[in-house]
Amino acid sequence: LHGGAFLWGAHSGALVESIPIASLGRIEVIGVDYRQGPEYTFPAASVDVEKVYRELLKTHKPGEIGIYGCSAGGILTGEAMARIIHDRLPAPGAIGMFCGALTDLGGDSSYVAPLLNGQGVPAHPLGLAALPYFRGADPHNPLVRPGLSPALLAKFPPTLLITGTRDMAMSSVVHSNELLREAGVPTELRVWEGMWHSFFSDPQLPESKQAYAAIVDFFGHRLAR
Repeated sequence: LHGGAFLWGAHSGALVESIPIASLGRIEVIGVDYRQGPEYTFPAASVDVEKVYRELLKTHKPGEIGIYGCSAGGILTGEAMARIIHDRLPAPGAIGMFCGALTDLGGDSSYVAPLLNGQGVPAHPLGLAALPYFRGADPHNPLVRPGLSPALLAKFPPTLLITGTRDMAMSSVVHSNELLREAGVPTELRVWEGMWHSFFSDPQLPESKQAYAAIVDFFGHRLAR
């Protein structure tokens, strides 16, 4: 599930995030061009992911399927997982939330990361409500922010979380990891020193190659074969 603030990232963005994993892991990766804002609003993207998942369940066992995404795609992974559980579908074998969280952006990193990246300290952090896709969405709805419901999180599959120390989403990703662990979900949290939001979109970085290897290793051990 590609990133892009629920505004862009289809096609080429999805390829950037899927080709390294497909190549290194020798596994099939499907990029979903889900509906985005401003033309579409929540829950359009979650509905689209569920439709693709339902189709995959016709040819694959749930445990053979993993879902992952970065930035908006990381957020959408959590939201889609919440919808899958809500609609009583069998959970996939594992998921990956990269530079995206189960809660709104917040914490120290939402203020410090922009400064470290040369953008200055923001007057206020970028929240989901500022994105056109979430126009009119209820911020208290667990299908929007799954981290609000421990009962919902308890049904999540094993989850890999990735961030960097200069990622504006780092605090919320770390918080999401704790929420999942409190709910009894097996998690793996990987944090790369000095790396920014969606850093592994640059495939030349040594840290990107380490992240690809971590993703492939995680799904390789968690998904049924």
